[in-house]
Amino acid sequence: MCGRFVQASSPALLLAQFGAIEVVTDLADPDYNVTPRREVTVILNTPAGERVIDRLRWGLVPRWAKDKAIGDRLINARSETVKEKPSFKSAYASRRCIIPVDGFYEWRAIDGQRSKQPVFIHANTGQPIAVAGIWESWRDPTDNSEASARLRTCAILTTEANSTIEPIHNRMPVILDEEVWDAWLDASTAMDQLDALLAPAPDDVVAWHEVSTAVNNTRNNDSSLMLPLEASEKSSETLF
Repeated sequence: MCGRFVQASSPALLLAQFGAIEVVTDLADPDYNVTPRREVTVILNTPAGERVIDRLRWGLVPRWAKDKAIGDRLINARSETVKEKPSFKSAYASRRCIIPVDGFYEWRAIDGQRSKQPVFIHANTGQPIAVAGIWESWRDPTDNSEASARLRTCAILTTEANSTIEPIHNRMPVILDEEVWDAWLDASTAMDQLDALLAPAPDDVVAWHEVSTAVNNTRNNDSSLMLPLEASEKSSETLF
């Protein structure tokens, strides 16, 4: 499961890291508490095969959907069933993207406590993580006007947790190594080659630390949410 993440890297950093040739749309301000329905930054290929940065709504709406509200339930796609589920199989076959995240949040159960402790999971390198995604384009079937705009949406692929994440949650996003980015974004890549990319990341790719429960409130959105718990508490103390 991945229900919250951070996108705060600059457009210049993303362009350099992912080798994109242009920004299709203006990028938003840094978002330290991304929630479903929000516009998120993605890397994808154009029909001409050019790698670009774009913005899509998080929560995939299948082409056959009667209402975009279905996207609220489709923020993640399980890698084990993505090529079989009607909601995802078409996008998985030909519309894949990379969702760059500076890290993501999960909530860890604590023995003897009813509430869970939030943690922030990030790459050991400090660079944005290349999370595997799929995307779709949907048009409202009730709007027959020529001006009817398409809604483009995306979902994150998840897989079993590696040993680093397993104490926190039994699922984690699919993380793509740089050497497979071309294959993932190429609409013509064979299905068996894609399936091989959906394994858990090696244990040393990510690390995590506890963070403040301030992240629980979706209205909170600043860089302090990512700080280790001790540093976050000290930062809060300086405000008083």
